Amino acid sequence: MEALKTEKEYGNPREYFGELSARTARIRARLLDTQPTVDTERALLTTESYRAHEQDQVVLRRAYMLDNVLRNMSIYIDPDALLVGNQASSDRSAPIFPEYAMDWVINELDAFDKRDGDRFTITETNKQILRDIYPYWKGRTLQDKGYAAFPERARLFYDLGIIKTEGNITSGDAHIAVDYGRVLREGLAGYRARVIEQQNSLELADFEDLKKSYFYRAILIVLDAVEAFALRYAALAEEQAKSAAPERAAELLEIARICRKVPMRPADTFHEALQSVWLMHVVLQIESNGHSLSYGRMDQYVYPYYKKSRAAGMSEQQAGELLENLWLRTFTVNKIRSWSHTRFSAGSPLYQNVTVGGQTVDGKDAVNELSYQILRSVARCHLPQPNLTVRYHKGLSDEFMQECIQVIRCGFGMPAFNSDEIIIPSFLNIGVKKEDAYNYSAIGCVEVAVPGKWGYRCTGMSFLNFPKTLMIALNDGVDIDSGKRVFEGTGHFLGMERFDDVMHAWDVFVREFCRQAVILDSSADMVLEQEVPDILCSALTDDCIVRGKHLKEGGAVYDFISDLQVGIANLGDSLAAIKKCVYEDRSVTREELWNALLSDFAGERGEEIRKLLLAAPKYGNDDDYVDSLVVEGYDSYIDELKKYKNTRYGRGPIGGRYYAGTSSISANVPQGAGTCATPDGRHKGDPLAEGCSPTHAADVNGPTSVFKSVSKLPTDKITGGVLLNQKVSPSMLENPRDRQKLLLLLRTFFNALKGFHVQYNVVSRETLLDAQVHPENHKDLIVRVAGYSAFFNVLSRQTQDDIIARTEQVL
Repeated sequence: MEALKTEKEYGNPREYFGELSARTARIRARLLDTQPTVDTERALLTTESYRAHEQDQVVLRRAYMLDNVLRNMSIYIDPDALLVGNQASSDRSAPIFPEYAMDWVINELDAFDKRDGDRFTITETNKQILRDIYPYWKGRTLQDKGYAAFPERARLFYDLGIIKTEGNITSGDAHIAVDYGRVLREGLAGYRARVIEQQNSLELADFEDLKKSYFYRAILIVLDAVEAFALRYAALAEEQAKSAAPERAAELLEIARICRKVPMRPADTFHEALQSVWLMHVVLQIESNGHSLSYGRMDQYVYPYYKKSRAAGMSEQQAGELLENLWLRTFTVNKIRSWSHTRFSAGSPLYQNVTVGGQTVDGKDAVNELSYQILRSVARCHLPQPNLTVRYHKGLSDEFMQECIQVIRCGFGMPAFNSDEIIIPSFLNIGVKKEDAYNYSAIGCVEVAVPGKWGYRCTGMSFLNFPKTLMIALNDGVDIDSGKRVFEGTGHFLGMERFDDVMHAWDVFVREFCRQAVILDSSADMVLEQEVPDILCSALTDDCIVRGKHLKEGGAVYDFISDLQVGIANLGDSLAAIKKCVYEDRSVTREELWNALLSDFAGERGEEIRKLLLAAPKYGNDDDYVDSLVVEGYDSYIDELKKYKNTRYGRGPIGGRYYAGTSSISANVPQGAGTCATPDGRHKGDPLAEGCSPTHAADVNGPTSVFKSVSKLPTDKITGGVLLNQKVSPSMLENPRDRQKLLLLLRTFFNALKGFHVQYNVVSRETLLDAQVHPENHKDLIVRVAGYSAFFNVLSRQTQDDIIARTEQVL
């Protein structure tokens, strides 16, 4: 490895990794100056194809749609690019996917550029295009059919914001990593051959084989479309080469050569491998607007091509530039959501995760030269995409850990750490084979799955608001904000003579609300299966081709999913405050507390009560008094959840079951906005705690105490992800001794305490406050929102305030 600068040779941490090449610096500058827009090309081409193929089986309709888009959408080549492939008609444009939802699109057309955050521009011409196609989609979209599929009682939970599942009926699934390594080894021609072999073995008189025949035809249509898409770029590159300067002409001809080869045939070089991966990745983004489509363990499956090209003369600088091209192309992908959905995913995240590090199946350290290259190139690009995750294990070297900490110092919230020490055993316990468990990768935020073998939505099915659930339980089954009864209660808080009555009410209600969430999940999944199966994504996931089933039918080897729980810390803090203040100290009566909550702590006595509640033990300080209540409350949910199965259970995959997850993205802000005052002292409308992190400013005993509190959670059962955000000032990591402290702290958290995940925001409160006042001076400021990063300036004011309020830890 070529040496980086020494400690004395750099000041700003970003200087440690060097500068972008001139070409990639130009691309980055253009991207940052690009205003996100709404693109209607895909909407038009999809409508055209759906109209022409209404009579076809749904899998064929989907295949013809993708074929029409890939053959007819606009393509272009950035004048500095070494990799080609675009999702929309221009960089950072967000396509509209009309088959998923159109009502919100039409209702919000004139407000896209007036949002408090995540703004998009749209031309009047494009507005009219969307209005013109809207009548065709009325009643035909996934959202229309999803709403209709919700049982009446479960729909009430959705409408009241107790359970949020909008993304499941307005978007594709994703939350997956396909087997890019196999694409590089076999090429799509290998997939085509396997499909034809299966097709030739069918007996169409058998109903199940007849169904498979449509799926196989659909895959062949899609594979042909991808080949045509790649060849379009080859032709465009050859055409541009005719008038380009000699050096650029040579580059364009090489691009053309590569696109005539991959992804249809196996890759041989590093450049070919990255181009093949990118083309497949961008086509998957065009096929479906589901986010959290991730790259998997790129440092493992691309490494053979890296080694081969390095041996053939490729320099580290050339390799780094190709990786920079890939990350910049990754950042061009964009997605527009409804405003209500946007508030759950503030900052327009796509959660395109790339994983490095970890172990080989025999337990050896898997870090290689490409692992370092990926770290360094992502640091140089300094963008919110791709999401970067490091797989931690005991054998990870101090050298690599220190390199990761230098990336953290760059202040864009990466890398996150996921721990092999808890995740691999957790996978083994649920039936994942050893070779697969050791090959897991991060998917989206902090969730994990096996690339190329796991079904859709390893997490992210629906969001359950824990504090709102508690308040309804205390109110005898009536939602305080709406006054509607959602469940027969166990009695009102005013009549609960013992704290055990409170815990009993919680246990009853969280179990019922868990059940209702599963009902909503299954309703959404049923409609997704019937209306919008993804053909290419299924083909790239084992064993869909062998089974003749797409992912929603049970085609994957494994299929475990998680719902997400929001406000875990608020739940524990509320229970502790009730127990301490009402039942033990008796400093507050039940009547006083209840009236204070309903009035949002109004008046002098209301404020006195709030101070007493705030003084009660708080999660995040290694205090068993409250930490045990968090665990007890969470255990009720986990115990109930294990009873349920998803819609793929018994249809092929291993699993088909649920587990818990805390990757609540930015849902803590909107779900807090719809929640009344809570017994932890939180005001009505204030954000809830995010992930499994403590409530802001409640964790006062330092980062070690936070780690100890989090480690008491049943992390081996929360396989959907245990998301922990930490925030430190940049000055805290300036000294090499402090960076060593962080390294040792991380090792303790993962080795001794069996932590699942942690990530760091390295930014001062003063910088964030100044960025609110002078955003023009902080265009490059990136923050960790939840399990992802975003430019601070694109976030809503409420989300910005939530990040500013987080506890700033001292090492």
